[in-house]
Amino acid sequence: MANYFLDNEDIQFLFDHLDLRELARLQEDDFAYVSEDGSGYAPRDADDAVDNYRRVLTIVGQVAGEMIAPNAEQIDREGNTLNEDGTVTLHPLVQRNLRRLAQADLMGFTLPRRYGGLNCPTTVYSMAIEIVSRADASLMNLFGLQGIAETIYAFADDQIKDETLPRFARGEVTGAMVLTEPDAGSDLQAVRLRAYQDEQGNWRLSGVKRFITNGCGEILLVLARSEPDIADGRGLSLFITERGPGVRVRHLENKLGIHGSPTCELVFEDAPARLIGERQRGLITYVMSLMNGARVGIAAQSLGVAEAAFRLARCYAHTRQQFGGPIERLPAVAEMVTDMKVHLEAARALCYETSRVCDHENNNLRVLEFRKDIPPEEKKRRTQLSRTLKRINGMLTPMAKYYCSEMACRVADTAIQVLGGSGYMKDYPAERYLRDARITTIYEGTSQLQIVAAVRGVTSGAFENWTAEHEGRSYDDPLLEELKGHLLEGKRRVVEAIQFVKTKGTQYLDLVGRPLVDAAITVIIGHLLLGQAAVNQRKKHVLRRFLARQLPMLETNCRYVLSGDVSPLEQYELLAGPVPAME
Repeated sequence: MANYFLDNEDIQFLFDHLDLRELARLQEDDFAYVSEDGSGYAPRDADDAVDNYRRVLTIVGQVAGEMIAPNAEQIDREGNTLNEDGTVTLHPLVQRNLRRLAQADLMGFTLPRRYGGLNCPTTVYSMAIEIVSRADASLMNLFGLQGIAETIYAFADDQIKDETLPRFARGEVTGAMVLTEPDAGSDLQAVRLRAYQDEQGNWRLSGVKRFITNGCGEILLVLARSEPDIADGRGLSLFITERGPGVRVRHLENKLGIHGSPTCELVFEDAPARLIGERQRGLITYVMSLMNGARVGIAAQSLGVAEAAFRLARCYAHTRQQFGGPIERLPAVAEMVTDMKVHLEAARALCYETSRVCDHENNNLRVLEFRKDIPPEEKKRRTQLSRTLKRINGMLTPMAKYYCSEMACRVADTAIQVLGGSGYMKDYPAERYLRDARITTIYEGTSQLQIVAAVRGVTSGAFENWTAEHEGRSYDDPLLEELKGHLLEGKRRVVEAIQFVKTKGTQYLDLVGRPLVDAAITVIIGHLLLGQAAVNQRKKHVLRRFLARQLPMLETNCRYVLSGDVSPLEQYELLAGPVPAME
């Protein structure tokens, strides 16, 4: 029987390699409140918690392998249905998948147990998202929207939390982040949807939203302009509303991929709503928090698509006979397949490290906010730790989303190349993997926006602080010490490029953001793979191959940054040519 957790050796390796016991201790407040937990299934200690995580992921793997994956092709072909009354009917197999996940108590993955959740850390949730996405990337857009419930838990009042969160955990409702508008895509400060108070003081929403993933869900978190006299992001607040007569799906987008996930154009007609948190903090505080979590989720989704594409290519290369043997014996094919695997494992290392840092930051913030008996010295330490983790996470989160999504597109594209003509046909799922992968570089912030965010962390000290912590580790193996030396030299080149960029303006920083971020990511992943190689013989070869491919590119990227070339800006009209006539 297929199990997408138990058959993935790298996820299981990382499950054991990452310090999940430490994360469990943080997540469970040192297990100090076990006796007060009314759920009856709170873990007694770290070993018990980690054993629970393993059991949960085993169930996710079983559901993904036995039920979700076999349905994916049919769901992709048939999609969902927009009804005349402005509602959407999910594909019957999508509904069946969601019911099975709910029956397994997996729809409140990160919620506290008092609301019926599993209280799992983000790192374990990222593993679950990857597993589900390997089976069907589009279903992840319903299963993986649990960050909406987390946002409600973090910022809503107790009444809203008590009313909505148990419904999420039971799988009775799904949610949507309702942010984008026809004229406000990446620039959310331009949101115009109106929020106003009626004569009784109740909030109402009026306007249009577009490209809303699962916009037909029951619980909608809506970014709206509550302060009509403030034109920028300070005039926006976050509201919660439920699907009803005042909310209508006007259009279902006809998309390239992820067909099982309905993407909606929504019309709000004086829809009743309630304020989340405080006015004017909708974008600046709440949506930024929501999107950071969503970006880690997209990184994990990308891993799942890439894993599926790699496995298809690996099996095909092994069984397809040409020129007297399997095509995997051809050097060009062998290179493609091995590099798919190496870059997939590199991306997974970055995604899970980012998830781990998120767990540390979120749990530290939770203690600062809810614990009233913290001694002054500990509070001071935690406040400083909060600032440090925020800076590191502010760099790693966009890096992970950017790197993993771009990797997924490359791996899915290479899978088609390995399969050749067969990969281009719908007889194999290779073309679906490429179609599904492509959106990951766009939604929840394009790759270009992730680079803009990440490069600020690279140039503001977060990169050097993160690497300094890992550079202090020594290795008994001479090979690992040698490879570490290459990483130290790579960092020196990146720092040299950073110093050069600082002599230029912000425009130049944005222009060379991609090569600078790519170079920094190579160093970061190199250190993560070094740590893995210290305990796993195979990972030494993965690390060596990764650096053999990436260090020359790091050198090229740094040389380009140091060139000072600004011709795309200064000679745009000349290089881009005249605007072509569109027929």
